[in-house]
Amino acid sequence: MNTALVLVPILVPVAIAALYAAVGWRPGGTAWAGLLATALVAADAIALAATVTRHGPVRAAGGWLRADALSAWMLLGIGAVAVLACWASPAYLAAAPEPATPRRTRWYGTLLQLFIAAMATAVLAGNLGVLWVAVEATTIVTAFLVGHHRTRTALEAAWKYVVICSAAIAIALLGLVLLYDAARHAGLDGAHALDWSVLATHAHTLDPAVTRIAIGLAVLGFGAKAGLVPLHAWLPDAHSQAPAPVSALMSGVLLPVALYAVLRLKTVADPALGTGYLRTLLLIMALATLALATLLLIGQRDYKRMLAYSSMEHMGLIALAAAVGTRLAIAALLLHMAGHGLAKTVAFLSSGHILHHHPSSRIADVHALASRMPLLAGLFAAAVLALLGFPPAALFASELAIARAGASAGLGWAIAAALILVAIAFAALTVHSGRMLLGPRDPSTAPSTGITRRAALPLIAGLLGVTALGITIGPLSDLLNAAALAGAP
Repeated sequence: MNTALVLVPILVPVAIAALYAAVGWRPGGTAWAGLLATALVAADAIALAATVTRHGPVRAAGGWLRADALSAWMLLGIGAVAVLACWASPAYLAAAPEPATPRRTRWYGTLLQLFIAAMATAVLAGNLGVLWVAVEATTIVTAFLVGHHRTRTALEAAWKYVVICSAAIAIALLGLVLLYDAARHAGLDGAHALDWSVLATHAHTLDPAVTRIAIGLAVLGFGAKAGLVPLHAWLPDAHSQAPAPVSALMSGVLLPVALYAVLRLKTVADPALGTGYLRTLLLIMALATLALATLLLIGQRDYKRMLAYSSMEHMGLIALAAAVGTRLAIAALLLHMAGHGLAKTVAFLSSGHILHHHPSSRIADVHALASRMPLLAGLFAAAVLALLGFPPAALFASELAIARAGASAGLGWAIAAALILVAIAFAALTVHSGRMLLGPRDPSTAPSTGITRRAALPLIAGLLGVTALGITIGPLSDLLNAAALAGAP
């Protein structure tokens, strides 16, 4: 039974992908199979979370797959965002100015489910090699999704995404090869040389010089998939050109999945090298990412790219929390991942509907949304406010916890620098969003909701989720504590 809990989140989306490839993706029929599949993934994540909290880690497939509290927390986030993205997809595609052909929608549904399966595999991998393969699989699958619209800009973004992320993942692979070599020389057998739980237990036996190079390369490679400097340039292009539900999945859960890989490496690096090495590396990457995202947000003219740079900002904050590395910091990091995933999903889905009503994604071409499309404007504004950290959104609590954890760990200078950058990004995002939402309305334009009530339901559900997490984590408290312990043993 426990083994099935680990396999279901991978096999169910793969099965639905095969269904789409065989019979097609139809808004009135098979499209809703994707929602059912992701609902099963979310339900399985809840059951898995209860199991690992009460009985400890669960292994499957001969140890190649392994679920602990941290895996279960990540899987919950994947399930929640995937449900919202699949729920919103039929209405989004139906409302597009240029509806996609049946062949393209079939591949959209197929690739979307494979994308979800790959992310589930990554967080359930018990072996760093399997985790690497799963992260690489997300690159292959999402490259086609980024270019879904077939415009020149979308195809350029897809190629840029493939080139940069493939190079980054190759760097991560080199790091894992060196780590494997260090493990083999430390006496571990080949079957367990990349098992992250075994590596963490035997980390003190690893050669420090080789391990230092290996961890540095692996963190640099996986950090690129998370949108961290220096290999970050793919993110704004890919997120701005992909269909809105795909952008929501990429920003809401793909970036955190890449940072999850860094957390697993951290459990090996800290006992092998001490906390200083990876802390320094992550601090540099986090502050550089925050600084660059803030500068680019100030002069941003495209609202989908604005949301992409906002994702970079939040990934920088999460990387900063990972650098702090205490249990409070890891707990805050995980709460921030969940809150950001839900809020950014609503923001991207809203932006997709806004794009359907305007000829471009330029901020200057969108104005007076609040008076012209009050329902859509309200949903977009609420998502932006959540991303800005206004209470009761979960990001308010998580950002306070990150600041407290950093100050307690003696990193007050880094926290102060990060807060200054976050405040500037806050102002830039507020100004840009205000230009879209406010302003005089053209008297010749009749008011409209801009979105049907049915299409608004997944957005409302996402906002309720991020608000609930900000008020109380309730039954998730034990899981969050256990996940923080797994991330900072």
